[in-house]
Amino acid sequence: MKRTKLLEEIRKMRFEEAYAGWSQKRFTQEEAALVLGVTDRTFRRYLCKYEKDGLEALIDNRLHRLSHRRAPTPAA
Repeated sequence: MKRTKLLEEIRKMRFEEAYAGWSQKRFTQEEAALVLGVTDRTFRRYLCKYEKDGLEALIDNRLHRLSHRRAPTPAA
């Protein structure tokens, strides 16, 4: 498993933990954001995405695209 994929899975698991704590009133939004290592505004953005489209909405789509700066493949 690539490092980026692993980090993405860890972030999703940590979000589920923070979301569960927040929804059960064990955490404030600020505390849940600290668990994730983001600001409280970013946590609120994650909440909107999660409630609208589920856990898959939190995937960083930039990781799955090739860079426009990438060098061209040499012709063989």
